[in-house]
Amino acid sequence: QVQLVESGGGLVRPGGSLRLSCAASGFSLDYYAIGWFRQAPGKERERVSCITWNGASICNVDCVQGRFAISRDKAKNTVYLQMNSLKPEDTAVYYCARKSWGCAGSSGDYYDWGQGTQVTVSS
Repeated sequence: QVQLVESGGGLVRPGGSLRLSCAASGFSLDYYAIGWFRQAPGKERERVSCITWNGASICNVDCVQGRFAISRDKAKNTVYLQMNSLKPEDTAVYYCARKSWGCAGSSGDYYDWGQGTQVTVSS
């Protein structure tokens, strides 16, 4: 049974940090890319970061600032998203999903979406 489960969200103050986890089961990360996406109220879903089957990482949000870092633990079949210097604009539901091999493509190319984890950045 294929499943992706997000965790690690919560309420954090501006400037704080959070690490999200995406636990994968039923398939190997050796053949799939895992993308982190977010959707805020009234805004379209956007990809935050992605990691390929071979461990290459792609940044899509605040890449110069480097506020988001994706990584994986193959032994645990888990992908992480480290979030630093959080801003109120980062408030959203964060999702992970898989795609065959690489990260290129649109959100429609991803599937087996998790249920998401809420991240709220507020004073």
